[in-house]
Amino acid sequence: MSEGPLIARDAQCASAVLMVRPACFGFNRQTSATNAFQQIPDHGAEIDPQGFALREFDELAAALDRAGVEVIEAADTASPVKPDAVFPNNWVSFHPDGTVVLYPMLAANRRLERREELIAQVAREGAFRISRTLDLSYREDEDKFLEGTGSMVLDRANRLAYACLSPRTDLDVLGEFAQQLDYDLVTFEAFDAAGSAVYHTNVVMAVCAHLAVVCGEAITQPDHRAAVFAKLQATGHEVIDISLRQMHEFGGNLLELAPRAGSVIALSTTAWGGFGAGQRRILEAHGAIVAVAIPTIERFGGGGVRCMLAEIHLPKRA
Repeated sequence: MSEGPLIARDAQCASAVLMVRPACFGFNRQTSATNAFQQIPDHGAEIDPQGFALREFDELAAALDRAGVEVIEAADTASPVKPDAVFPNNWVSFHPDGTVVLYPMLAANRRLERREELIAQVAREGAFRISRTLDLSYREDEDKFLEGTGSMVLDRANRLAYACLSPRTDLDVLGEFAQQLDYDLVTFEAFDAAGSAVYHTNVVMAVCAHLAVVCGEAITQPDHRAAVFAKLQATGHEVIDISLRQMHEFGGNLLELAPRAGSVIALSTTAWGGFGAGQRRILEAHGAIVAVAIPTIERFGGGGVRCMLAEIHLPKRA
């Protein structure tokens, strides 16, 4: 007896990314209340956040290009000022059925990052096909937020969205995303060493094709922690359980990409330096390591390498 046709699963890892080259990078006071990873700049120190951020951005883009990743580099605009424009994955995501999702953002100055011309640039330069746009930004009028693949870590192959609830990640908006994109939710709460809610899921964990990195220590509710680990293991992921210290070093903020030459794992040198020798061997078994120093972006922006990459899963035009 025939078992019927097999349903194709979405690829977990993209071969292309959107990156936005910042024009006015700096410490964003509108986000600092909910992002403990941001560090208030020392006004006595002589530092040019914009200049340093540009060099760090260029080094990451070049490293990914050398690794075979297709990098679509868009330019931020100087006006209006958007200090976090370097983190596009919070306002947009691209999906294999041709869907583009736009997300509701907590900080008013981050809402300015949503720019239709950047989506048009992705379609034009990458020869990608866009069939629909799901705009969830209307939820900002309800004070409900969901900041893209910062708020959610997607297991695209298994249609699972992992999400730690926080002021930036609302359960109602998660539900709408899941219904529209046919995902199941795995929700939990996560806290840092000071007991504050972790602002984004993608600093708590990362899901690769056959590997997952997660800070179990941050998921303080035992049944939630057990459920996350059980789901990751049931879906065939080798799990690296990192510490709170490693989480604060952006160890959970990494992204596997799949250029033609083979898988690469992109992360910062801060994150890579925080892993132990055994953990490094596991990571290296799953992809070539692309580690780039982005200390200014990490320190003042409170985000890591993964936050700088909006992976593009759109289908190519015929």
